[in-house]
Amino acid sequence: MNAQAFRHFYDYHFYEYRKLWKVYITSLPQELFIKDVDYSLGSVRNHIIHLINVEEGWFTGLRKVEFAEPLNAAVEDRNVIRARWDQVVEGMQGYLANLRDEMIFEKPYPPGEDENIYTWQALLHVVNHGTDHRAQILRVLHDLGVETYPQDYAFYVYENPLPATAAG
Repeated sequence: MNAQAFRHFYDYHFYEYRKLWKVYITSLPQELFIKDVDYSLGSVRNHIIHLINVEEGWFTGLRKVEFAEPLNAAVEDRNVIRARWDQVVEGMQGYLANLRDEMIFEKPYPPGEDENIYTWQALLHVVNHGTDHRAQILRVLHDLGVETYPQDYAFYVYENPLPATAAG
């Protein structure tokens, strides 16, 4: 486990989000984007806003910066939502660019609920949480009649192999 492995895993994480936006979110009719469904967090919009707020929360803790006001769950404008998502990703990428191997085993959070979580655990949690909710979004889209795709990490690796020097 090293910083480069986490950067690679987050490349997959961000790739899947970009793909989700490009293939589905930007072209989804507004009424389907905000349609409340009786599954998990409800609408596609609700899932996306949840992901933005959760990922921003974990990474503000890792970056040791103040948490911004969470994105309001009632926002319907995809441009506003996407702008916030891009801002959160930029902060995450900045952190990951400066991540060093020795940081992975630090406990970055102050006393309280997350105080015993190591950096590597938080980083894995965020990607795992994102995969879970992307799968839920794909389920909601499927239930709305949209044909969906798999998001398997292995497919990403097939399309984006690591150079031999980075794989070791």
